[in-house]
Amino acid sequence: MAKKTKAPVTPAVRALRAAGIEHSVHLYRYEAGSGALGGAVALGLDPHAVVKTLIMEDDTGSPIVVLMHGDRQVSTKQLARHLGARSVAPCTPERAERHTGYRVGGTSPFGLRTEMPVMMERSILDNDRIYLNGGKRGFLVGVSPSDVAAALGATLVDTAVG
Repeated sequence: MAKKTKAPVTPAVRALRAAGIEHSVHLYRYEAGSGALGGAVALGLDPHAVVKTLIMEDDTGSPIVVLMHGDRQVSTKQLARHLGARSVAPCTPERAERHTGYRVGGTSPFGLRTEMPVMMERSILDNDRIYLNGGKRGFLVGVSPSDVAAALGATLVDTAVG
């Protein structure tokens, strides 16, 4: 596990503190393109409990936050069906950064620049604790999944594949 250290003060950390959400700090050496699985391996965590924050857009260009297990993929067809959209696709890195205010690889669902709906894979709630990006590359926060769902007003969906 990560050693105790002082958390970077990111917009995500400020949002967690403002919401009164207890969280633990986990820093690791970020490797480009490693994603949630890279964080899980670096910290010795279960990849199913490391939750990735994906920024997608529907066919009208409206952004959506999708929280998914690190070891699963999102069925964009199922997500589109749930949203009543014709299609849903991942944003380009540039658009994701514009929507969120975070660099790709360091996107947290907390402290976003733009308010957007949050879709959370329902089975994430089966974990006692999950690890989300803390708003900086190489920085995860450990939190209660029910706290995340409540604070973000997340809509629970069943879109996992893999």
